[in-house]
Amino acid sequence: MSSTRYKIPWLTMNIYCFGRNLTTASCCLPPVQLPTHKEAHFWYVLPQEVKCTNLLNRYFEILSPCEKENVLRMRGEELKKSALLARALVRTTLARYQTNCQINPTSLKFRKNDYDWQYTDDRSLPPLHFNISHTSSLIACGVTVGSPIGIDVEEKQRRLKNDILAFARRYFSPHEVEMLAHIVDPELRRQEFIKLWTLKEAYVKALGRGFSASPFNTFTIRLRDHVVKGGIHVPPDVISKEAEITVEPSGDLKNLSSNWHFVLLELIGSHYAAICIEKDNTNADKGSIPVNLIIRKTIPFVEDGCISGTDSAEVIGGLSKLLVC
Repeated sequence: MSSTRYKIPWLTMNIYCFGRNLTTASCCLPPVQLPTHKEAHFWYVLPQEVKCTNLLNRYFEILSPCEKENVLRMRGEELKKSALLARALVRTTLARYQTNCQINPTSLKFRKNDYDWQYTDDRSLPPLHFNISHTSSLIACGVTVGSPIGIDVEEKQRRLKNDILAFARRYFSPHEVEMLAHIVDPELRRQEFIKLWTLKEAYVKALGRGFSASPFNTFTIRLRDHVVKGGIHVPPDVISKEAEITVEPSGDLKNLSSNWHFVLLELIGSHYAAICIEKDNTNADKGSIPVNLIIRKTIPFVEDGCISGTDSAEVIGGLSKLLVC
């Protein structure tokens, strides 16, 4: 069967291939080790750094026909590019986790449930769990083995048209509204709202649901170090990295669970990222165990960089240990 070279006429950016030969760079993907027990890998790409038309065409080629149709259906070049990079990031990331043979990212098969994508079981792939999230300026993919994961990324400068407290009263739990109302400074209140939103998004995505199935006001994000005697919860001024972040469902506990680890990050000084992975029930009596986390910045087929332990990634909430790649 002859191959087809797909062109993307709606991309009119200047050709800039990062000073490397694209043909050489795109022939394979450097393999990486699988995440270990209670370890999460977080990959991200910055769309503004992907300016090579040939490279974008290469990404388009590895998508399935359905994915290509979905990309081309988007309105506007930036939305098309974002959708393309999100699907390419998933395929190139999962293909790196090889077992006995090299995996072609084109060969991966996915199915979409009501809320997210899942890859179809394949003997050549380990039991990977993944989740994706994106803004217009950052696209991310989180990966674990044997443990559900949800991630969310938000721009720190995200603005709301409505009053933050009025918006929170509509969507957040009473405790979270109280916490935000306790913060006097408007800018600090806005930042804490974005952090909470990011954590709550990661949680419902880890559950494998959407906002409509798990409304944000049906659970509360809490900070364990602000719980005092008598069960009184004191609203904190800010989410601090000294706190363990926990979730407290309300109502029907069959639909929601509190058995989750959270990590809140600041990325490249401009984004918040939340990661939510399931706790190990076998260690329930051993107290809280930090989540091991590896963060990588990538331009698939071109270059990868380890961000863990650099100024580009900082844990600002939750219990986590950043590992060097």
